[in-house]
Amino acid sequence: MKNSYYFFLFSSKLRNFTCSLHYKKHFKKNSMAFIDYYKILEIDKNATESDIKSAYRKLARKYHPDLNPNDKEAERKFKEINEANEVLRDPENRKKYDTYGENWKHSEEFEKQQQQQQRYQQSGQQQYSGDFSGGGDFSDFFESMFGSQGRRTGQRETRFKGQDIKAELHLDLTEAYKTHKKTLTVNGKNISITLPAGIKNGQTIKINGQGGAGSNGGPNGDLYITFVIKNTTPFQLDNDNLYATFDLDLYTALLGGEVVVPTFDGKAKLKVTPLTQSGTKVKLKGKGFPVYKKEGEFGDLYITYQVKLPTKLTDKEKEAFEELAKDSVK
Repeated sequence: MKNSYYFFLFSSKLRNFTCSLHYKKHFKKNSMAFIDYYKILEIDKNATESDIKSAYRKLARKYHPDLNPNDKEAERKFKEINEANEVLRDPENRKKYDTYGENWKHSEEFEKQQQQQQRYQQSGQQQYSGDFSGGGDFSDFFESMFGSQGRRTGQRETRFKGQDIKAELHLDLTEAYKTHKKTLTVNGKNISITLPAGIKNGQTIKINGQGGAGSNGGPNGDLYITFVIKNTTPFQLDNDNLYATFDLDLYTALLGGEVVVPTFDGKAKLKVTPLTQSGTKVKLKGKGFPVYKKEGEFGDLYITYQVKLPTKLTDKEKEAFEELAKDSVK
């Protein structure tokens, strides 16, 4: 009995050691060489979220493939910058990275392994006094001692989903007005996507399976694209409605008439009623911005008239206005 007890203590410690050794080998096998994400973004470890965002935007613009065509080094740098940004701007991922370095993706498995070892150490006597064969799963122990042949039939290594990647795509408002295809370069791969008309600034879309590669046969991560849309048009966008101003000459405002106003994709003819006041707003139904993923649906366009006074008057015009002024006094 005494000898059996010492054998259990010895085998228990040996198991802890070999499981730990096997786990470290597993990480060494499945992890990549350490990459200093702080160094890549040219910031220190005390950088704030604002510092990270600012550094990423500066470097992403510098090394963007569109600005460095056929430059493999810039393409590599752009890939590293995106990877570093994805990890460091997420507080949870950043904490894991600071703690576990290149193995940060497997931090949960590592912590579970540590907890398991602690439980074995704390409950060794209880396991011995009970059913020895039911005290735990010894497949890792046999695998450490005898290789993969010691693994039980049907048991597999843990599969890990690849890292999700977040990226920004810059567009002009005119590009977001129509459905079109766009080719992105992510992790050195060219990805062709179709952008539906009506995408808004700050909107994020998800592309399944286009993130980082999975480990041990696990699925790839996903790609999240956030759109940054610049408006260089004379129109203001609010939801799906467009707003613009139009200069209306004094004579048309007084007497009425017709004017041709610009729309986002062309022009439109409008009737102006006599004595139209400056600030008058008219609505052009269905001439606004496309409704996202609702083909054929558009918001409205609102035109605000701004009555412009003439900068010069002929003698005849001046006399006419003087007569009008006299009549208004009467």
